[in-house]
Amino acid sequence: MLLKIHPENPSARQIKKVVDTLAAGGVIIYPTDTVYGLACDITNPNAIEKIAWIKGIKKEKANFSFVFYDLSQLSEYTKPIDNRVYKIMRKSLPGPYTFILNANNKIPKIFQNNKKTVGIRIPENNIASEIVKELGHPIMTTSIHDDDELIEYTTDPELIHERYKKTVDIVIDGGPGDNQPSTIIDCTGDEPEIVREGKGDIV
Repeated sequence: MLLKIHPENPSARQIKKVVDTLAAGGVIIYPTDTVYGLACDITNPNAIEKIAWIKGIKKEKANFSFVFYDLSQLSEYTKPIDNRVYKIMRKSLPGPYTFILNANNKIPKIFQNNKKTVGIRIPENNIASEIVKELGHPIMTTSIHDDDELIEYTTDPELIHERYKKTVDIVIDGGPGDNQPSTIIDCTGDEPEIVREGKGDIV
């Protein structure tokens, strides 16, 4: 299903439709402040397995991230955050950044076989934000890549729907996506380290 949602003022009814799909174990494609992403409820192992299958990777080796509504949710899934790192995050988020943090043992068991870290996203996108707010806990996310070697990311939601309509439950059309991914900052060591330069100024 291709579901058109207004990017600035998402309809509560449409957001609920998406959240009901996620809660039932569905997989969606949704817009962020960077590229379009695949997403599911972090508490549903079958949906996580399906995304790993769509991406053609083993979930144990995947670098999936969590999308949060705001920083207040972090303590549920991460170990205590250094004050300096927290200040950087507070300054940068919502925004086009992925922060890698040390995970605690409250993250769903399916992720505990992986590295003891978790990627954190708080996109500056009203659709993504309202989905996570309505769901009540984070969603798991990973970027949509294009098959074309020259075009890394597909920006047109209708083309994304054409490709994934038989694979996912909902493709949200929230307008054209960006073709730059998030900047990834690893905050698990002594000093924050930029792993990938993407959209956004380097903090």
